[in-house]
Amino acid sequence: MSHAIYRLKVSLKGAKPPIWRRLEVRDDTPLNRLHWIIQVAMGWEGGHLYEFEIRGLRYTDAETASLDGDETADSAVLGSLIRGATDKFTYTYDFGDDWEHQVFVEKRLKSEPGAEYPRCVAGRRACPPEDIGGVWGYADLLAALEDPTNAEYSEVLEWVGEAFDPAAFDLDSVNQDLRGMRRR
Repeated sequence: MSHAIYRLKVSLKGAKPPIWRRLEVRDDTPLNRLHWIIQVAMGWEGGHLYEFEIRGLRYTDAETASLDGDETADSAVLGSLIRGATDKFTYTYDFGDDWEHQVFVEKRLKSEPGAEYPRCVAGRRACPPEDIGGVWGYADLLAALEDPTNAEYSEVLEWVGEAFDPAAFDLDSVNQDLRGMRRR
């Protein structure tokens, strides 16, 4: 059976310079699976709560939904929620750091013969470290890393590691991780 494919641009709101991923996902993708696709593509670790907000309705995991009166993400399918190209919605991860992502539907496509979905087709910049204090904490971290005379430079460098490159994005690695998801 052939499925429609949505090309989504997922941008981390407030991140300067911009951090984003362009994903292609099938129309029959439930939101709880889209949560994991975004986690993998962005580079998040998945240890915090999340929610999608689409046209005023909130969707989250079943346990949180039952406590808060939200909709469950596992029963909401992307194709039934999107009204068309140029639709947009919000995905928030980690309510403490409040990583808010704008998800913009760029196109509805036909699936390509032999192509596997989900897949990432583009992206920009590395995912911030978790538990850093949101986009504001990340801005402080970047400022400290850019200035070796900053009082916090050594501590920040030890915390993120010398290999951390905020400008890095490895499309092949993201797609390898997404291929692993397809097997589950």
